[in-house]
Amino acid sequence: MVVIVGIAVVGFIVLQVLPVGNWIPRLRYPGNPPAGQAVQWDSAETESIVRRACYDCHSHETEWPWYSSIAPVSWLVFYDINGGRAEVNFSDMQPDEAEDLAEDIEDVISDGEMPLPIYLLMHSDARLTDAEKQTLIGGAARTFGATDHEDRSDADD
Repeated sequence: MVVIVGIAVVGFIVLQVLPVGNWIPRLRYPGNPPAGQAVQWDSAETESIVRRACYDCHSHETEWPWYSSIAPVSWLVFYDINGGRAEVNFSDMQPDEAEDLAEDIEDVISDGEMPLPIYLLMHSDARLTDAEKQTLIGGAARTFGATDHEDRSDADD
Protein backbone atom coordinates (compact mmCIF):
# COMPACT_ATOMS: atom_id res chain seq x y z
CA MET A 1 0.00 0.00 0.00
CA VAL A 2 2.83 2.40 0.85
CA VAL A 3 4.40 1.67 -2.54
CA ILE A 4 1.18 2.53 -4.38
CA VAL A 5 0.79 5.81 -2.49
CA GLY A 6 4.45 6.62 -3.16
CA ILE A 7 4.04 5.95 -6.88
CA ALA A 8 0.91 8.13 -6.96
CA VAL A 9 2.71 11.01 -5.20
CA VAL A 10 5.73 10.76 -7.51
CA GLY A 11 3.40 10.62 -10.53
CA PHE A 12 1.56 13.74 -9.36
CA ILE A 13 4.85 15.61 -8.90
CA VAL A 14 6.07 14.54 -12.34
CA LEU A 15 2.82 15.83 -13.87
CA GLN A 16 3.47 19.25 -12.31
CA VAL A 17 7.06 19.39 -13.57
CA LEU A 18 6.38 18.10 -17.09
CA PRO A 19 3.26 19.91 -18.34
CA VAL A 20 1.18 17.83 -20.72
CA GLY A 21 1.08 20.77 -23.15
CA ASN A 22 4.64 19.88 -24.11
CA TRP A 23 3.35 16.60 -25.57
CA ILE A 24 -0.16 17.52 -26.69
CA PRO A 25 -0.32 20.91 -28.48
CA ARG A 26 -4.11 21.23 -27.96
CA LEU A 27 -3.45 21.35 -24.21
CA ARG A 28 -0.57 23.83 -24.38
CA TYR A 29 -0.99 26.93 -22.21
CA PRO A 30 -2.12 29.52 -24.74
CA GLY A 31 -1.94 32.61 -22.58
CA ASN A 32 -3.94 35.61 -23.68
CA PRO A 33 -3.04 36.70 -27.21
CA PRO A 34 -3.76 40.29 -28.21
CA ALA A 35 -7.36 41.04 -29.08
CA GLY A 36 -8.29 41.52 -32.70
CA GLN A 37 -11.72 42.71 -33.81
CA ALA A 38 -13.62 42.99 -30.52
CA VAL A 39 -17.42 42.97 -30.38
CA GLN A 40 -19.21 46.29 -29.85
CA TRP A 41 -22.12 45.25 -27.62
CA ASP A 42 -25.52 46.92 -27.84
CA SER A 43 -25.42 48.04 -24.20
CA ALA A 44 -23.20 48.14 -21.15
CA GLU A 45 -25.58 45.72 -19.43
CA THR A 46 -25.23 43.08 -22.16
CA GLU A 47 -21.47 43.51 -22.18
CA SER A 48 -21.29 43.15 -18.39
CA ILE A 49 -23.27 39.89 -18.48
CA VAL A 50 -21.22 38.46 -21.36
CA ARG A 51 -17.93 39.40 -19.70
CA ARG A 52 -18.97 37.79 -16.41
CA ALA A 53 -20.42 34.59 -17.87
CA CYS A 54 -18.61 34.02 -21.17
CA TYR A 55 -15.31 35.86 -21.57
CA ASP A 56 -13.10 33.44 -19.60
CA CYS A 57 -13.56 30.80 -22.31
CA HIS A 58 -14.72 32.85 -25.29
CA SER A 59 -12.20 35.69 -25.48
CA HIS A 60 -8.54 36.61 -25.20
CA GLU A 61 -9.33 38.14 -21.81
CA THR A 62 -9.26 34.92 -19.82
CA GLU A 63 -8.67 35.28 -16.11
CA TRP A 64 -6.62 32.15 -15.48
CA PRO A 65 -7.65 30.67 -12.12
CA TRP A 66 -5.12 29.32 -9.62
CA TYR A 67 -6.02 25.72 -10.45
CA SER A 68 -5.21 26.21 -14.15
CA SER A 69 -1.59 25.37 -13.39
CA ILE A 70 -2.24 22.15 -11.47
CA ALA A 71 -2.37 18.95 -13.50
CA PRO A 72 -4.62 17.14 -14.27
CA VAL A 73 -7.24 19.88 -13.73
CA SER A 74 -5.19 22.23 -15.92
CA TRP A 75 -5.71 19.89 -18.86
CA LEU A 76 -9.49 20.30 -18.64
CA VAL A 77 -9.17 24.08 -18.22
CA PHE A 78 -6.90 24.42 -21.27
CA TYR A 79 -9.07 22.08 -23.32
CA ASP A 80 -12.26 23.99 -22.48
CA ILE A 81 -10.72 27.42 -23.13
CA ASN A 82 -9.11 26.36 -26.41
CA GLY A 83 -12.40 24.78 -27.49
CA GLY A 84 -14.40 27.81 -26.39
CA ARG A 85 -12.15 30.22 -28.26
CA ALA A 86 -12.30 28.04 -31.37
CA GLU A 87 -16.11 28.01 -31.27
CA VAL A 88 -16.69 31.72 -30.49
CA ASN A 89 -14.05 34.32 -29.68
CA PHE A 90 -15.49 37.71 -28.74
CA SER A 91 -11.98 39.23 -28.83
CA ASP A 92 -11.41 38.32 -32.44
CA MET A 93 -14.83 38.35 -34.08
CA GLN A 94 -14.86 38.26 -37.86
CA PRO A 95 -17.91 39.71 -39.66
CA ASP A 96 -18.82 36.40 -41.30
CA GLU A 97 -18.79 34.65 -37.91
CA ALA A 98 -21.49 36.90 -36.48
CA GLU A 99 -24.15 35.90 -39.02
CA ASP A 100 -25.81 33.12 -37.00
CA LEU A 101 -24.31 33.96 -33.63
CA ALA A 102 -27.42 35.51 -32.08
CA GLU A 103 -29.42 32.36 -32.74
CA ASP A 104 -26.58 30.15 -31.49
CA ILE A 105 -26.31 32.18 -28.28
CA GLU A 106 -30.06 31.95 -27.76
CA ASP A 107 -29.97 28.18 -28.22
CA VAL A 108 -27.10 27.45 -25.81
CA ILE A 109 -28.33 29.89 -23.15
CA SER A 110 -31.98 28.76 -23.35
CA ASP A 111 -31.01 25.09 -23.26
CA GLY A 112 -28.70 25.62 -20.25
CA GLU A 113 -25.67 24.40 -22.18
CA MET A 114 -23.73 27.58 -21.41
CA PRO A 115 -22.10 28.50 -19.18
CA LEU A 116 -20.88 24.95 -18.72
CA PRO A 117 -22.16 23.38 -15.49
CA ILE A 118 -18.60 22.37 -14.53
CA TYR A 119 -17.49 26.00 -14.94
CA LEU A 120 -20.25 27.17 -12.61
CA LEU A 121 -18.87 24.98 -9.81
CA MET A 122 -15.92 27.36 -9.36
CA HIS A 123 -17.47 30.50 -10.88
CA SER A 124 -20.85 31.05 -9.25
CA ASP A 125 -20.81 34.67 -10.44
CA ALA A 126 -21.25 33.33 -13.99
CA ARG A 127 -24.61 31.80 -13.07
CA LEU A 128 -27.32 33.72 -14.93
CA THR A 129 -30.77 34.57 -13.66
CA ASP A 130 -33.70 34.18 -16.04
CA ALA A 131 -33.78 37.96 -16.51
CA GLU A 132 -30.05 38.02 -17.32
CA LYS A 133 -30.51 35.21 -19.82
CA GLN A 134 -33.22 37.19 -21.61
CA THR A 135 -31.10 40.36 -21.53
CA LEU A 136 -28.18 38.43 -23.02
CA ILE A 137 -30.32 36.81 -25.71
CA GLY A 138 -31.93 40.12 -26.68
CA GLY A 139 -28.61 41.95 -26.54
CA ALA A 140 -26.97 39.36 -28.77
CA ALA A 141 -29.81 39.75 -31.28
CA ARG A 142 -29.32 43.52 -31.35
CA THR A 143 -25.52 43.30 -31.38
CA PHE A 144 -25.29 40.80 -34.20
CA GLY A 145 -28.19 42.20 -36.22
CA ALA A 146 -30.40 39.14 -36.20
CA THR A 147 -33.30 40.17 -38.40
CA ASP A 148 -35.31 36.96 -38.08
CA HIS A 149 -34.86 36.72 -34.32
CA GLU A 150 -37.75 37.38 -31.96
CA ASP A 151 -36.32 39.71 -29.32
CA ARG A 152 -37.87 38.12 -26.25
CA SER A 153 -36.42 40.61 -23.79
CA ASP A 154 -38.64 43.32 -25.32
CA ALA A 155 -41.66 41.03 -25.72
CA ASP A 156 -42.44 41.21 -21.99
CA ASP A 157 -42.57 45.04 -21.95
